[in-house]
Amino acid sequence: MPPAVIVAHDPAWPARAQQLLGEVRAAFAPLDEADRFVYEHIGSTAVPGLAAKPIVDLQVRMPSLPGLAELADVLAPTPFVPAHGARPDSPGVHRDTPRPGDRADAARYEKRLFHAPAEAAILHIRRTDSPFAEFVVEFRDWLRHHPDQARRYEQIKRALAEQHADAPDYDDYTRAKSDFLNEIQPQLRAWARSRTSS
Repeated sequence: MPPAVIVAHDPAWPARAQQLLGEVRAAFAPLDEADRFVYEHIGSTAVPGLAAKPIVDLQVRMPSLPGLAELADVLAPTPFVPAHGARPDSPGVHRDTPRPGDRADAARYEKRLFHAPAEAAILHIRRTDSPFAEFVVEFRDWLRHHPDQARRYEQIKRALAEQHADAPDYDDYTRAKSDFLNEIQPQLRAWARSRTSS
């Protein structure tokens, strides 16, 4: 996988995300007879005006996770295939790392990761009760409502992308963003709670 490259926000990203989510939703229909799966556009490409790696991140939340092979079969009509990571310890491939203060119930952090290289898209499949799945949506929404922090995040990402320009993959870039996430998490969580209680 090439090193991180940050580009200006593309207004076409949300429409492409919805198109791909539509394909995924259609493929998952036989598994989701109760209509309980949640389909979301996440990550920086989901924040208007925010520069990002030109890779659309998608998330599906479901009550329990089928095996990787079963999901690969179900997703065969779509562009998505299993993603295995650049290294054995690549973050966020087989499980998510709990955020500071979150419960560390390992089963709730298990995930399935797919990608569509030709579409420049990644599909994160997580359990409905995954604290990390909730966090990425809260973070997306917080950035949407705090443009000053979104601009700051963009500056940090650009600096990190330059710092890791010669890296063979995204892994160290991804880990390096944690300092910003750790710093803003208390205010992000307080904001999310205020929205829930209002």
